[in-house]
Amino acid sequence: MKYRELDTFPEGFLWGASTSAYQVEGAWDTDGKGPSVIDANGHTAPGISDFRVCSDHYHHVEEDVALFAQMGLKSYRFSIAWTRIIPDGDGLVNQAGVDFYHRLIDSLIAHGIEPIVTMYHFDLPAALDAKGGWENRDTVAAFERFARILFSEYGSKVTYWLTINEQNMMILVGEAIGTVKKGSPKSSLYQANHHMMLAQAKAILACHEMLPSAKIGPAPNIALTYPETCDPEDVLAADDFNSIRNWFYLDASVRGMYNSVAWRYLREIGATPNVEAGDMDVLKSATPDFIAFNYYASMTVSKPAPEGAATPDSSDQQLFAGEANVFLGVKNPHLPSTDFGWEMDPIGFRNTFRALWDRYHLPLLVTENGLGAFDKLEDGAVHDQYRINYLRDHIKQIQLAITDGVEVLGYNPWSAIDLVSTHQGVAKRYGFIFVNRGEGDMLDLARYPKDSFYWYKKVISSNGDDLN
Repeated sequence: MKYRELDTFPEGFLWGASTSAYQVEGAWDTDGKGPSVIDANGHTAPGISDFRVCSDHYHHVEEDVALFAQMGLKSYRFSIAWTRIIPDGDGLVNQAGVDFYHRLIDSLIAHGIEPIVTMYHFDLPAALDAKGGWENRDTVAAFERFARILFSEYGSKVTYWLTINEQNMMILVGEAIGTVKKGSPKSSLYQANHHMMLAQAKAILACHEMLPSAKIGPAPNIALTYPETCDPEDVLAADDFNSIRNWFYLDASVRGMYNSVAWRYLREIGATPNVEAGDMDVLKSATPDFIAFNYYASMTVSKPAPEGAATPDSSDQQLFAGEANVFLGVKNPHLPSTDFGWEMDPIGFRNTFRALWDRYHLPLLVTENGLGAFDKLEDGAVHDQYRINYLRDHIKQIQLAITDGVEVLGYNPWSAIDLVSTHQGVAKRYGFIFVNRGEGDMLDLARYPKDSFYWYKKVISSNGDDLN
């Protein structure tokens, strides 16, 4: 629908930006921090760049927050490294790690920036992984304890909490993002998924118990899947993949029940998890206050390849190749792609907002959306008009979604500052702020605001009225 007049962004809209601990902090073994699975896997983003130093945010936190304030951010979405707080995942608390996040949160608040805290962003403690990780039901209790420590320490300062970042991507393409060991059977993955669902539910219940005025929600990667054509088999494949990729995770998070189409898919492949007595009651009792979601692009699929035909493997969380008897991933000829092969679909963003709102009727918070590119620093400046164009096009679609009647809390694109990308290391830059380092050479790690920094500052100060 085209409107003659658009609704304005609501007062108090959370214009912000995002990062994750393992990609931005560095200081991987500093001040008592224990090793995570990221550290234990050799610090590499598939052989490209390591996560030991990243952007060294740990040692530049005050400088970085001052830059965020200069940009005018109203919110900052970041994650807390479990192994900074509890080095082995379920043992003694590390006070130095606790203190670091107090400094970060206090600095944000002093600059008028709302902290949005993600409790878990891919970086499981290595010690828990050695005991079976999320496949081990004991990890549920460890996560609940971790969550309660966070609520106790930071609950008086933090209103918005996110449970688990992109749980669906960890299950669907965990090998590609480095959170799953190669060759892990799907039965193990979906058992781990069930335990993560329980852990999330128990964290939500603990939050509501300990912090009645706080708000908490899941943070999956949600993107609508289109059929390649109007062939009913293509439409069916798209509906199947929407159920498996999107609704399976959110139906469990919001409704406390597993999506029936996706559950039948698990039966078909022999991957239904062991669900103990009382588990579904726990899921049902834990109702989130909002849905956070990450969006980069829509997906397009066709009916699956003929029986017995080879289906290519996926090596990227945004590029699903296909699965026998379910779907075949295809390129959308109507969409341009980034330098890294990710399609760009701003209208798909609006479509995704509408689908989420119609299905769940919970407020929505965007926690990732952005453009990875080969930025170049020239005479102290980065001219990233391509990123401005991308963000402008997506922000326009948020306003259209708001006009459609969707309740949107805020927009926190990826990323506040350059960090180490999961796939392409430092070379794939997303930030509003350039960090002067290479893949192997740390250089001086100096910070330089990009053109997009100043553009976004104007967007925020106008509450979305000025997108030029």
